[in-house]
Amino acid sequence: MTTDEILGGTAPDGFHATVEVRWSDMDVFQHINHARMVTLLEEARIPWLFGDGRPTVTLRDGAVIADLQVRYRGQLRHSDSPLDVLMWVQQVRAVDFTIGYEVRPKNAAASTPPAIVASTQIAAFDIGTQRLRRLTQPERAYLESWTRD
Repeated sequence: MTTDEILGGTAPDGFHATVEVRWSDMDVFQHINHARMVTLLEEARIPWLFGDGRPTVTLRDGAVIADLQVRYRGQLRHSDSPLDVLMWVQQVRAVDFTIGYEVRPKNAAASTPPAIVASTQIAAFDIGTQRLRRLTQPERAYLESWTRD
């Protein structure tokens, strides 16, 4: 697997990542289970938030999930793998930021309505003091570079 395949690709509309669906991600109704979808979203965002290949910018100093919303507009199944996950930054504030997601089955055109629309609010966190911390200027700049018009 190449670095570009691991990190996904950049596009004017956001960061694209592909995520493989495992058989164990399916539920008895043969679509992706909700808890597993949350995990798949996490798998998509981690390479992006750990710097997108830019070693000087990273959120590895600490971050916690403050809020998560997932809206299902269609079913996704194992046969839809690998999923295309489009992510962008919706909002950046002093100590937190919000990521937007659109999830589509493999090979779906960007004009295809997403099967999943989600958002995650993430707060910067100091692990040593166990307190929220302000985003650093490099973190803010990195996150702001991923906002959409």
